[in-house]
Amino acid sequence: MSGDVAQASADRRPVYVLLTAEGISQVGNTMTVIAGPWFVLQTTGSAAKTGLVGAALALGLLMPILGGPLVDRLGFRRGSVVADLVSGATVASIPALHLAGLLQYWHIVVLVFILASVNSQGDTARLALVPALARLARMPFERVNARDRAIFRLGSVLGPFLAGVLITGIGAANVLFVDAVTFSISALLVAVGVPRSVDADARERRPVERGGRRYFAELADGLRFVRSKTFLLSMILVATVGNFFDQPLLTVVAPVYGREIYGSPASFGALVGSFGAGAFAGSLLFGVVGRTWPRRRTFLTSYVVGAGLIYGTLALSPPLAVAIVAAIAAGLAFGPVNPIFATVTQENTPPQLLGRVFGALTAIAQAAIPIGAVVAGVAVQQAGLIPTIVGMGVVYVVVTIGMFFNPALRGMDVRREPVAEPTDVEAAAQAGQTMMASRTTDIH
Repeated sequence: MSGDVAQASADRRPVYVLLTAEGISQVGNTMTVIAGPWFVLQTTGSAAKTGLVGAALALGLLMPILGGPLVDRLGFRRGSVVADLVSGATVASIPALHLAGLLQYWHIVVLVFILASVNSQGDTARLALVPALARLARMPFERVNARDRAIFRLGSVLGPFLAGVLITGIGAANVLFVDAVTFSISALLVAVGVPRSVDADARERRPVERGGRRYFAELADGLRFVRSKTFLLSMILVATVGNFFDQPLLTVVAPVYGREIYGSPASFGALVGSFGAGAFAGSLLFGVVGRTWPRRRTFLTSYVVGAGLIYGTLALSPPLAVAIVAAIAAGLAFGPVNPIFATVTQENTPPQLLGRVFGALTAIAQAAIPIGAVVAGVAVQQAGLIPTIVGMGVVYVVVTIGMFFNPALRGMDVRREPVAEPTDVEAAAQAGQTMMASRTTDIH
């Protein structure tokens, strides 16, 4: 029977609660991404210092590789709630210190690092929740992931637009208080709307870990499994190249671009939000018509087309309306990337390793961002804004085109039912290359 057909035992409410919480959390996260750099640029006037804040943000995004075992132990539902609560408290402390007259530049760097570290654990937990809730809802993983990533993108649309308007109206510092509220609402939704049985069931599937295995041994299990899947490593290598350029474009180049080319934070927010709108539509479109598309070709083409559109347009310094249209088109091209990544990972990873595997893959994908943020900040200051954009775009597109010739990525196109739950975690990690289950119409 198709996973789209309603069944008496299917319960889709937790899935929709998770999607709502994901969207609200992402609104808060992207408002922070907009308000934080603008606040630093306002108070310091330095693109290089803004770049250092971007580097601290990126370093925090590497923490899932260390937090993966903790997410697996804590449980995905509880991990999401705790991460949102701590993220809210952390982001609120920045304007609180500012109002008290105690905030210093190094405080921002440290707090941004903490915020990114904790929030990335929440993202890992919510991605790991998808398989259990998709099964409960009797929905195909690929469709739930497409909707999840579309909602994630929708948050990326609303957040920048709201941030741009609110910064103008109440100031960047006060926007950070609003961000803290969004994190709290997300935590409440998951705590109330996602069944506790999700964490209880996950603990039952981890009898070996419950026996007192050490943290580093559990961390090694996740890394060993990732190493056994060469196509996962190759897929994340592509994402690492993309993140090296895309995140500094968002956190370092775009604030300066908005100020120098268009002269307002609202234009900055409009550009980032327009990209998110396109990516939202692209993710939804992929969920509806793209489930049978060749994953490798779609994944790589999305990067090449999306990067060419956004960097090429910004290099021309067009009117804001043209830049917004290009940002929407680029986001549309990038739409399939995250659903494909999530689905391929979930299909090939035992449930008890999901936190560690998502954590490791996310950390690898983010590894080059701190260097990219610092380099982008220095390049803008030394070489100028437009030459930096041109250089970033050319290298990005050329390197990504080269990945079409990587044979390991062909493993992305092998469609599997999510792997069975083994009785021994280490055995699953060592045998990851050979695991394959029968395909069913419920999943594909």
